[in-house]
Amino acid sequence: MRAAVLPCLIGTVPDRPGIDVIDFAARLDPEFLAEAGWDPINLTLTLPPDHRLFGRRVCLAPDCNYTARTPTQICPGCAWRLTQYGLTAADIARIPRKRRAVQQRCQVKDCQRLWISSQHQLCQGHRDRQRRSRLPLQQFLLDPRTQPLPACGQCEVNACDRDKKSGTNLYCATHYKRFLDAHEADPGIDEAVWRTSTPAKAEPGIVHLRGLAPLVIDQVLFALQERTRMNCRTNEDQLQRLCNALLSQRITTIFDAAVGPPGRFVGAFLKGFAGHAGRLLLDPDTEKAKDIWNLAAFGQSGTLDFSTISQPWLRATAKAWMLSDLPQRRGKHIGGHARRRLQTIARISLSLRTRADGGHDPRELGRSDIENLLHRMAFQESDGQLSRDLRIRLCFEMKTFVSRVRTLGLTRPAGPAAGLGQDFVFVRSDTPTRPDRGEPGRDVPPEVMRQLCSQLDGLDEITSRESRVAIELCIDTGRRPDEVCALDWDCLRRDGDGNPVLVYDNIKVDRRGRRLPISESTAGLITGQQQRVRAAFPNTPISELKLLPARQRNPAGKLSLGANGVTARHRQWVDSLPPLLTVDGTEFDKTTLAPYSYRHTYAQRHADAGVPADVLRELMDHKQLDVTQRYYRVGEQRRREAVDRVTALQFDRHGNRTWQQAKTLLDSEHVRRAVGEVVVPFGVCAEPSNVKAGGHACPYRFRCVGCDHFRTDVSYLPDLQAHLDDLLRNRERLIAATDVDDWARTEAMPSTEEITRIRRLIHRISTELDTLTNDDRQQIEQAVATVRRTRTVSLGIPRLRQPLPDIRTERGTA
Repeated sequence: MRAAVLPCLIGTVPDRPGIDVIDFAARLDPEFLAEAGWDPINLTLTLPPDHRLFGRRVCLAPDCNYTARTPTQICPGCAWRLTQYGLTAADIARIPRKRRAVQQRCQVKDCQRLWISSQHQLCQGHRDRQRRSRLPLQQFLLDPRTQPLPACGQCEVNACDRDKKSGTNLYCATHYKRFLDAHEADPGIDEAVWRTSTPAKAEPGIVHLRGLAPLVIDQVLFALQERTRMNCRTNEDQLQRLCNALLSQRITTIFDAAVGPPGRFVGAFLKGFAGHAGRLLLDPDTEKAKDIWNLAAFGQSGTLDFSTISQPWLRATAKAWMLSDLPQRRGKHIGGHARRRLQTIARISLSLRTRADGGHDPRELGRSDIENLLHRMAFQESDGQLSRDLRIRLCFEMKTFVSRVRTLGLTRPAGPAAGLGQDFVFVRSDTPTRPDRGEPGRDVPPEVMRQLCSQLDGLDEITSRESRVAIELCIDTGRRPDEVCALDWDCLRRDGDGNPVLVYDNIKVDRRGRRLPISESTAGLITGQQQRVRAAFPNTPISELKLLPARQRNPAGKLSLGANGVTARHRQWVDSLPPLLTVDGTEFDKTTLAPYSYRHTYAQRHADAGVPADVLRELMDHKQLDVTQRYYRVGEQRRREAVDRVTALQFDRHGNRTWQQAKTLLDSEHVRRAVGEVVVPFGVCAEPSNVKAGGHACPYRFRCVGCDHFRTDVSYLPDLQAHLDDLLRNRERLIAATDVDDWARTEAMPSTEEITRIRRLIHRISTELDTLTNDDRQQIEQAVATVRRTRTVSLGIPRLRQPLPDIRTERGTA
């Protein structure tokens, strides 16, 4: 009775249609077969020891061809010989040469049999006769009665190509001993079965495929070829154990093989080989009729299991929807997206299963079934089984599915959902309202970032150098983890001014060759990594190399590191750190830290430095500004602190400070500042009628510096300077004008008093700033940037740009 069929092929080749007519041999590349050392006569693979994927470490002992598994590169036999001679691994070159057990012909002239040992140099038949004659070897060879013997024939074991031990024996010496051991363990052994399921004698560097069915041999070679093309390593032990497992089951095709207990190596290896061979049998037309799809037939990875949908009509409808939806998707994770959608349809199926008829008749379904499904999800959310976000997504996908069922014409008389009730629909109000998330808050505070960056060396104890560089690049550049991991070796360029630029691909929206300005410290990090990669893969063309190559299945450096692996190593590193403290001494929640958090931190860092939103959108590589605004915030607490600092340097129209000492504004003062004043070109106005009109109804014709309702502060210093320059330009232009009447020139001429008053304001503000310490001045500048960014009216004045906070003192900022 056959054991369990390979799980990877369940539903893929249930009846094995067409397996016998698939010409696997025709798909084999002769160059690959020669590279793998294939011998079509003896049916063996002689894997070259220096091959990048088949390679093995040959024992260092003289004349030893066995494979070494230990770091000392000495095989177990030679390690035992070292102990016998009292030598160490360092003395391996001094060990006596190993006597090689090579089979040769019997020394009797024209004898076709093999000698039994190098000591006697005679076949078993001649050795028996020599012992009876008691003649020395040389006399026995010259004795005229010594006649050559015909060959005994090949060993009866199917996988063996050696000669029999003697004319009366069925097996070679090795298999004769194996059969005696097997017979002793099981006296009732079926000898015919044993012959067909026993492997050949192991030889170093050689894989025996003798004894396997011809189709299985072709399938194994084809799967090995595909595995090699995917840069997967395969050593002789793995391959020989696979062939022995196939031989022991006496199968005619690899798809009939049993994997054995879950988790065993041979089972997993066999599963992978069967998967490679099974791809030749895949076809979209035949695959879509099955309940478990192998997405390789549709150019994707993974499987789709429709068996979780119990209603036949709903299962057929889901298949039709997937066939329509799969070609419209782009990216690497299409299979995962399709599986999530399939799980959504499975929820509909589970809800319909509670009906008396099990939901098998689409004509009986209506709005009440939709409401029942919605009630189930509402209960699951209240019970903690669903989150609000997941419930919203499920409702949206269910609405899309039901709508697509009708759009695709599946409810027509000939369709699988024929007669589906017209009221079996989702309406807009069925989807719960998404909660207001408020301001973004996924960034990491600067003081926490400094603590993280000061302990980056701890990554060296947890992960590889490539993973550390990936995490550092996420911190410096704010790119997504998968974008950082996929960087090419030549991702570092220079612009026209010689400044470093990072060239990357925006994988999420498929925008290639994006350019991001970076600092010299980040460029130095990339340059160092380039040197290490080039030294590790000197023979791979630069155009094919990756900056962060994977460490497994990547002998040429052409495959990049996986983002999931980097995320896992990052989590391990963060968990190993001591508590991270915020500026007020409270402990920061380390569970919120992920490589993607650094993208939000990058946006917040630049927003705090006064980078305009449109520039920040370009830095983040977003198409829409509202997407960028979700990545940074200006918190109320920071706004209040900024207003407190700026208001401490507030002046009236005469240049007198209205706050003689730094005070914290009352809540009422903050409210008044927000609703009781309006921004004017170089300050704020508190005149009631002008405030009510939004700054467009000044009763004094905008003579702000002469109005007692006017206030200005240090944040308007650039605006005051710009207004003064504008007044001076207008005065010079009017003085030089010759085509205007004197009264018009007098009316339009800026007054000397206004110019003097503005100059006085600028001087007083600048003088107050000069009296501040460097720390106070820096705090004022940061507060000015915050206040100007949150102003309700934009005047088109250039914003003040502050330097990025220094979170990486050892290398500078990014």
